Amino acid sequence: MRAANFLLAAALLSGGHMAAAAPAADTILPPSITFATSTGYWEESKGEIAIERAPGAAQPAAAGAEPRHGYYKLFAVRQSDRTSKVYLQQIAQTDDSPEVVSTLELHEFTDLKPYVTDIRPENSTGIIKQPGLFATIYLKTDPDAEPDGWTVMIDEFGEISVEKASN
Repeated sequence: MRAANFLLAAALLSGGHMAAAAPAADTILPPSITFATSTGYWEESKGEIAIERAPGAAQPAAAGAEPRHGYYKLFAVRQSDRTSKVYLQQIAQTDDSPEVVSTLELHEFTDLKPYVTDIRPENSTGIIKQPGLFATIYLKTDPDAEPDGWTVMIDEFGEISVEKASN
């Protein structure tokens, strides 16, 4: 026991290879991101726009460009009044690292001024090879009410639909 205490003290004093919390300035995920999920699948050539309502237009691709593919990220950002805005990102998988293709605020949720309580993908098995997205956002419009489920769907053509889930 005495040797274990000595080793622990030595490690603490030497600054050894102990795990340390990152400083607040190096926050990887802002604390205002309350829920997030990555799910779905998309594929396109560089000249196409997969999310039709995405801000800005894509530049025309050079002839013979390799098709891009990736997934979607759906996340809630808490506002100062405790309600949330919901965003949809289209993420391209590249050789180097994931790349954000577009970010879209889903105004169907912003207009509700929701209190988001959860975001869940259709399944948690990993990569989906069928184009599209299906996820459920659980939210309240009254902080004292029970949450309702809302579905976010993207079809194989990139059309987005948001609707209250039916049980």
